[in-house]
Amino acid sequence: MTAYMENETMTVFPFDGQKIVCQVMEAVLDAEGCPYEAEVNVLLTDNEGIREYNKEYREVDRATDVLSFPNIEYEHPADFSCVEGNEADYFEPDSGELLLGDIILSVDKIKEQADSYGHSQLREFAFLLTHSMLHLCGYDHMEEEEAAVMEEKQKNILNKLGITRDK
Repeated sequence: MTAYMENETMTVFPFDGQKIVCQVMEAVLDAEGCPYEAEVNVLLTDNEGIREYNKEYREVDRATDVLSFPNIEYEHPADFSCVEGNEADYFEPDSGELLLGDIILSVDKIKEQADSYGHSQLREFAFLLTHSMLHLCGYDHMEEEEAAVMEEKQKNILNKLGITRDK
């Protein structure tokens, strides 16, 4: 499992971001039964940076908390069988790891939302990572039923990691 993290900002969180990325990534992939070692790229930026990415890739000219760019087009969420036979498209040639995709997080939104929701920056960071990792596994929340599934999965994963609203 490989998680590459780049920080475009001067922000330093009161926790080890790389460690949390790896813990969340492992917890999500275990929960979803991913049979492969995987790779994810995480970029930390500020509100202006994420606004620019949002405008460029989604044609939405506003800041958001997280953007997810899955590398895999799933027929059904977490059905990793769709990558079989397409190794050149889905696997890193050197490591053999499954390329799940990219995550962009706004450090400004992490701080703002942690304050707004009354929990730690660690909890908000881990929540947004969990949410985004589920997107990289094919989940969405456009419909009420889909949203309920994602919310339950997020809650279970964060509880398993011991990262709750009071932490």
